[in-house]
Amino acid sequence: MHVMRRLKSITSGRSSTSCDSAIKRASADEVIEGKETTKRSQAEDKSMAMKQNASSKNLSSKTSTSNSDIINRKGKTDVDQLPKKLQCMQITDTGLNNPSDKEVEGRTLKGIGIEAGQTIATTIDGQDGQPKQTITYMAERVVGTGSFGVVFQAKCVETSDTVAIKKVLQDKRYKNRELQIMQLLDHPNVVQLKHHFFSTTEKDDLYLNLVLEYVSETVYHMSKNYFRTNHHMPLIYVRLYSYQICRALAYIHGVMGVCHRDIKPQNLLINPHTHQLKLCDFGSAKILVPGEPNISYICSRYYRAPELIFGATEYTTAIDMWSVGCVLAELLLGQPLFPGESGVDQLVEIIKVLGTPTREEIKCMNPNYTEFKFPEIKSHPWHKVFSKKLPPDAVDFTSKLLQYTPKLRFTALEACAHPFFNELRDPNTSLPDGKPLPPLFNFTEKELAHASPELVQRLIPGHLKT
Repeated sequence: MHVMRRLKSITSGRSSTSCDSAIKRASADEVIEGKETTKRSQAEDKSMAMKQNASSKNLSSKTSTSNSDIINRKGKTDVDQLPKKLQCMQITDTGLNNPSDKEVEGRTLKGIGIEAGQTIATTIDGQDGQPKQTITYMAERVVGTGSFGVVFQAKCVETSDTVAIKKVLQDKRYKNRELQIMQLLDHPNVVQLKHHFFSTTEKDDLYLNLVLEYVSETVYHMSKNYFRTNHHMPLIYVRLYSYQICRALAYIHGVMGVCHRDIKPQNLLINPHTHQLKLCDFGSAKILVPGEPNISYICSRYYRAPELIFGATEYTTAIDMWSVGCVLAELLLGQPLFPGESGVDQLVEIIKVLGTPTREEIKCMNPNYTEFKFPEIKSHPWHKVFSKKLPPDAVDFTSKLLQYTPKLRFTALEACAHPFFNELRDPNTSLPDGKPLPPLFNFTEKELAHASPELVQRLIPGHLKT
């Protein structure tokens, strides 16, 4: 439906916010299960290459789907497209900007590579002068599929360790940004890359296989299980998972300079015994360089920051923090807060809660976006969005993340210090089953390097200070 018509209908009689009922629930489940296609790093690089070679005439005559949801999932054309200036913007996007940038390495295997029930043997170089080692994996079952490829659960024959193997088609013309980024990461709240190798098919298709630590649950499945039984997730788990998301992002943002660009419940792994959270799927991740344009068609729709919907190409890691706010709201509500069916519909859902963005807010999100004038719609009070039973700190924390102006959102490290997490800093707090909380405050010097003394004071619990 036309965005202006939708918004005018709200001004004449506000339609219920997405939290008041199970709006578009069937559509929500379909997208959340991963059936929505998101642009991955290789697609971004291909888009860059094609745009660099295209003439200005081609750029003005062909609308890029990387800037807006022009075609919706039913194949119909949305009435509202981004302004012509944005449609014609030339996007240049280089690979991983890192001094150690180099071609990926690994052993190449002949054959399809990984199938359920198949044994895969590969070799890795020995450590400290030791000879090469052979590692054998027995593929057990498929645990995830998507536009990126497939993820298998497998067992290492030599160690009996269970691993996850993510298999993605590798374009030989491009470096794999996901592999390069994952080789840099080392944090308790980020899934660990154990090993990688390549496999080829009879048609000479090349596949990259990322061998990752296996974590059996996701925040999505745990949240859905509570929703199915008409229960809300216990607040201690909401605090615990949200904190660990923020800590993972504080590491990849502040220490590594990486923006994840696809924060959603499916990409948050949970150990069901310890409740330690691991951020996974860096297929959309990128090191953002100030002044360098990036693709705006990124991040799964329900969790997509408004500046991306407005077509911004010079955004920051604040897009991840918006996504955290959406995940938090979903855990508190039991369903997505902004379940839009298209880019335009997504914006309408956001405006129904946050109200019409001011001219200044739109300028902060995307200074090039000047096409539309929106009818004035007042914001929906946050205390009416959530249950009255929720503590004020939960509502306040959500509101600090879900703001139009990217610079006003918490950074990930600032978020970790919010009073919403004070219960986790209490030495007497434990899991509902009486077990201790997973490690939460074992910050490294690098994690706290750019934090002010006042922020460090709030981050570290009193009983852990020396």
